Amino acid sequence: MTDELNLHRDKDRGAQAEALLANHLLTEAFAALDAEYVKAWRLTHINDVNARERLFQAVQIVAKIKDHLGKVLNNGKLAQRELDDLEARRKRFGKI
Repeated sequence: MTDELNLHRDKDRGAQAEALLANHLLTEAFAALDAEYVKAWRLTHINDVNARERLFQAVQIVAKIKDHLGKVLNNGKLAQRELDDLEARRKRFGKI
C-alpha cells in the first residue's frame, strides 16, 4: 500500500510540475533570467573571472530547475501508468 501511496504522490507532483512548466509567467521568468544572465556575462570585463563564473552558475541553475521539473513531470507520468496497470489488474483479478 505504501508503494501505491508513493505512486499517487508522484502522480500529483507530476501534475504540479506540468502546471508550472505550462505557466506562462514562470516560463517567461526563466527566459528573462536566462537572457539577463547571458547579457550580463557578455558585458563583463575581460579580467572579471569571478563575475563570469557566477553568471555561468546562474544560467546553469535556471536550467537545472527546468530539468528538475521535467523529471518530476516524467515521474508523474510513469506513476500514472503504474496506477493504471494496478487498476486494470484489480478489475481483471479482483482486489490485489
